[in-house]
Amino acid sequence: MILRQIERLQRSRLIDRLVLATSVDDSDDPLAALVDGAGLHVHRGSLDDVLDRFITAATAYEPTWVVRLTGDCPLADPKLIDQVIESTVDASSDYGSNNIEPTYPDGLDVEVIRYQVLKDIWRAGGSSAEREHVTLGIYRHPERFRLLSVKNEPDLSALRWTVDELPDFLFVERVYGALYPSNPSFETGDVLALLADHPELVELNAGIRRNEGLARSLAAEH
Repeated sequence: MILRQIERLQRSRLIDRLVLATSVDDSDDPLAALVDGAGLHVHRGSLDDVLDRFITAATAYEPTWVVRLTGDCPLADPKLIDQVIESTVDASSDYGSNNIEPTYPDGLDVEVIRYQVLKDIWRAGGSSAEREHVTLGIYRHPERFRLLSVKNEPDLSALRWTVDELPDFLFVERVYGALYPSNPSFETGDVLALLADHPELVELNAGIRRNEGLARSLAAEH
């Protein structure tokens, strides 16, 4: 699944380098070995302090911008990624994403962060939720940072294309089975057309709540 996602991400025109940022925990050994064997750079850091993991992964490159894409999104859209990058850079924002106000399917999330801002929130410490969810310490403070929200019309946020649970995997497996053999470069429009023809696929994982992990972390702050 991660190799299929990487295959899609490599079609982005604007990402200069892909780095897999995973943890030093033994459970991530197979993931790191697989991606390293595919020729992609792998950085391993803290299991729980994901913000620290991101900073240490980026330090070697001193980039101007960091694009955050989570590894559970095998239907990632390279054209949308480039759109969010372009929009954020053109607006000189500190942070741009398409999930501040979700209007895209869950699983097409893109975050573009000014590297200096990422370092600033890393140095500031922050709550356990902010360390785990990387950019939470930015977008929950619109009074401090210049934020850009990229939105879609129509609103497709009710669709779930991420993989957290078994029903999610079964959904993605069906999508790839239907589209990938004849068109490995299938796009978001192809997925939407498939779902229009087979609405039963949407029901496979429709009962799972969006951003459950984030909700748990925020609840633990209080």
